[in-house]
Formats: sequence, structure tokens, C-alpha cells
Amino acid sequence: MNKEQLQHIRADFPILTEKIYNKDLIYFDNAATTQKPRCVVERIENGYYHLNANIHRGVHYLSQKATEAHEAARTSVAEFLHAAKREEIIFTRGTTEAINLVATSFGEAFCKTGDEIILSVMEHHSNIVPWQMLCERKGMKLRVIPMNERGELDMEAYKSLLNEHTKIVSVAHVSNVLGTINPVKEIIQIAHSHTIPVLVDGAQAVPHIPVNVVELDADFYVFSGHKIYGPTGIGVLYGKSNWLNAIPPYQGGGEMIANVTFEKTTYNELPFKFEAGTPDYISSTALAEALRYVQEIGLDKIAEHEHELLTYCTEKLMEIKDMRIIGTAKEKSSVISFLVGNIHPYDMGILLDKLGIAVRTGHHCAQPLIDSLGIPGTVRASFAFYNTKEEIDVFIDALKRVVKMLS
Repeated sequence: MNKEQLQHIRADFPILTEKIYNKDLIYFDNAATTQKPRCVVERIENGYYHLNANIHRGVHYLSQKATEAHEAARTSVAEFLHAAKREEIIFTRGTTEAINLVATSFGEAFCKTGDEIILSVMEHHSNIVPWQMLCERKGMKLRVIPMNERGELDMEAYKSLLNEHTKIVSVAHVSNVLGTINPVKEIIQIAHSHTIPVLVDGAQAVPHIPVNVVELDADFYVFSGHKIYGPTGIGVLYGKSNWLNAIPPYQGGGEMIANVTFEKTTYNELPFKFEAGTPDYISSTALAEALRYVQEIGLDKIAEHEHELLTYCTEKLMEIKDMRIIGTAKEKSSVISFLVGNIHPYDMGILLDKLGIAVRTGHHCAQPLIDSLGIPGTVRASFAFYNTKEEIDVFIDALKRVVKMLS
């Protein structure tokens, strides 16, 4: 991306001109949530001002137009993920709800006492706790794929965990702490050789790298809108239709039914079977706008720019004495977690904030991973396509100043 293109993109994000403690905002917390371009916010505004009516059941004009926009958004998501069928796209409130849906519904249909679920050591809490809850309900066991010192999954250990008791594998496509891009296609192929389905947590992948769920052969793939420049409170569950048809509904209510009597209820066809109640039809259309915006820039171009930022920042960080980067996998996305000497990450984060720089500190909702590393947490800088090398230079100078103050 040249400077002119970058300036044009940054102009689409008004928040990037904000002043924080009289300093220019440098926003390096994109793994937590991304900022929103004007077109997404305008789509939300337009929806409420000109297209607000409950969808699917209304015969009047506004309802029909809102329904068309919502279902067009579903098609946009299907095309973005290269799904085979649009009805394989289920709108949820985010990655967390999507995983809970699968853990609950798949667990109800296919799991029993003594069964096992395989996760990796680097999972976000949203891909641990729902499975733990299932294990507690059913008397099941979690098995965990370990990693090496670079933050790469031990694939031989993974193979050894698979057995006749394994019911499902659930892994992150990209680690939100380490930035590791996991070999999910290989993970899926190995699991499928044992006829075991796989869920992929794509929350940290879809904003940064192209995803084709058919090529991956993922059984389930989930992500959140707010991680990819869309609204909060909207997310996606992709599921192969054979699995979605085989598992029971996650919630009951309006829309997910075919027929209701006090004696018996029959359920609606896909995707509506899993979308009880009024959906967030405003956010779904805004999510589609965010995906359009990202595709217009080009995910290949985004990945290239973010990789340049990652490489540049990594090299600059290593100039700092006692710098320790947590996660040095060969295949990494645009996340750097680090520690400096014995300085607590929280202290660094607080002082960086006073200099206008937004980073994340702590265990990043991946406490088992942090505990396994024997550290209190990390400082995490995470980049998006609107970030620049000039911002990294300011960040590095500020970090050197903070380290000097705290050492």
C-alpha cells in the first residue's frame, strides 16, 4: 500500500484523528476490536432512519425491503467465506455465541459420558468455557494440544490425542495472543481421517487473511463482525448443512419454527432453525457493508501491508534491551505480544496510554496459555490495514521512554 492509498483509507476512519491526552491517537488494539469506516456507520444510520421494520413476516413495504437487505447480507457473508450454500450461514451475536451454539446443540445430539473434545493450549476463553460446560453436563473430558517454544502447535501430539472417544476438535485459526496462524487445513484433514468434525474459531483470521471454508473443509467456522470493521453484537456461524440439519436448535422462539401447537412444535428449515426471535437486521447489513469495504481494498493487499507492519515492528522492538517477544511462529498474523525485563505489562500499558497509544495488556482472555508460559500477561500490539510505520516509530520511541521510567 502506498502512502496515498493509506491516507485515503485512514480518512474513512474519523476516530483516527482523535486526540488522547493531547496526543495523536495510535490505535494498536485491533485484535480486541477494529475501528469502523464511515460507510459502516452510515449503513447503520440509514437502516434505522429509512429501512427499520421487523423482517420475514411483514407484508408491508418496509418489512419486505428490510428482509431483502438482511438476506442479501447473508449472501454476502456466504460469498466472503466461499460457502457452498447461503443457508449454511447463521447470524449470531458473535464468535462466543456461535461456539456456544455448537457446543450446546452438537453436544446434545452427539456427546455422552466418556467422550472427549480436543482444543489447543492457545484457545481464547470463548473456545474453552463452552466446551468445559458441556463436559461438566455430560461427564466428558477435554484434551489439549500442546505447542513448542515458538508458539506452534505440536502436530504429532495432536495426532496422538485423537481416538475413538474424540467427538469434535475446536481450534483457533489465528491465536489472539501469539499471532500464530495454525495449520487448520491439516488439522481438519487429520480429524476427518478419523471421521471427527472440526470447528474453527476464525475471529482473528477473517480480518487479515482470505478464508475459504470449502477449501479448508471446515465443518463449522465462526467469526465476529466487530473484529472485521463491522458492528458489535453481530457474528457468524458457518456450518455444513448436514451438521446443521443433524443438531437440534440452540434456542426456541419465533422464526425458528415451522408449526407450533401445545402438543408439539416442528422446526423451520435452515438457516432460520437457529435464528430464534428478531435478528439484528440492522447490524447484518452493516456487517455486509464492512465485508464489501474489506474486499474492495483486497485481503491479499491487506495481508501484505500488515505483514510489513509486523516485520517492521518486530525488528524495532528487538532493539530494546531485555525485550522478550512471546510467540515467534514462522506463520504469524499482525499481533505482537511482548514483555520487557521484569516490568509488569499493566504498568507499561498505563504509561503508553498517557502517550496516546492504545495497546492491550493482561492475559487476553487466554489465561491457560499465559499460565503455561509462566508469565503474568503481556503487552499486545495488534495492527490493522489503517496503521502505519510512522505510528510504529512513535510507539517504539514511547516504549523506550516508558521502559526507562519503569526500569
